[in-house]
Amino acid sequence: MKATRVTIERQGPPDVMQLSEVDLPAPGPGEAQIEHRAIGLNYMDVYQRDGHYPLQLPAVLGIEAAGVVMDVGEGVGDVAKGDRVAYGGGPAGAYSTARNIPANRLIRIPPEVPDDVAAAVLMKGMTVEYLLNRTYKVQAGQFVLFYAASGGVGQLAGQWGRHLGARMIGVAGGPEKCAAARNAGYELVIDRTSEDIAARVREITGGAGVPVVYDSVGKVTFDASIDSLAPRGTFVSFGATTGEAPPVAPSLLQKKGSLYFTRPTLATYIASREDLVHSASAVFDLVSKKVLTAQINQRYPLADVRKAHDDLEHARTRGSTVIQP
Repeated sequence: MKATRVTIERQGPPDVMQLSEVDLPAPGPGEAQIEHRAIGLNYMDVYQRDGHYPLQLPAVLGIEAAGVVMDVGEGVGDVAKGDRVAYGGGPAGAYSTARNIPANRLIRIPPEVPDDVAAAVLMKGMTVEYLLNRTYKVQAGQFVLFYAASGGVGQLAGQWGRHLGARMIGVAGGPEKCAAARNAGYELVIDRTSEDIAARVREITGGAGVPVVYDSVGKVTFDASIDSLAPRGTFVSFGATTGEAPPVAPSLLQKKGSLYFTRPTLATYIASREDLVHSASAVFDLVSKKVLTAQINQRYPLADVRKAHDDLEHARTRGSTVIQP
């Protein structure tokens, strides 16, 4: 079958992305061929496009999508022709109308979950699952500080944290994004454009600080995150939208209260089929129960993928974004 896809020959700004058409071969052993119905947009796509993360070039971008299995190769038992499936976290190649992919990275979509919701929620939801359940196990009644609270991951984290009984403190930029964070389950929201984050955290917690900070911003929020933590608190750095956080000297962690610092990634937490199914099942279970809802506030045709990236990088998006193949 023919497939239209977005490829890059070099890493750089959004205009390095080009549309091309290819003949898609039959799926090989262990592969499934999928016709995409919806593609998820993630900041990881930007990191891979701009060179923040290395890629073997030329490359097809995109690591999250939902669609229908059109054919399977030899030895495939995880999915069958006609199944509605989704994947998140790669391998890259989602920016396409159709593709072949290792079948063991696919998850069947529950009947009650629409394709666009699956594409918008799976990777972001699995990110929240491993952050709140496994990187640091959030407990009921705990204060939790979470950055980019109005974004796709942030909104799901607010809902999931509230479900766990945590007291979620979100950080967002500007009144509109702060309102979106409150609607997503955050008990309290700090406006980073007009408030001192660490000072507000100390005020909210009676000077104690929070046991855990989830920081996806990186360079510009590092100091505020460190100063928001309680003694023996955990700093979870899981993104770098403003650039990498500075090197962390062991003595700084000591002086600031015997802190823990970690830089996890979803790929490690879903590397095995067992972990992937565990995480995805937890996400789809909460979506099915309407504990998690995806706010799909932007939709772009595949031909407008450059604009989608530009809007994401310049903070012109809220909630989740779907690219339509």
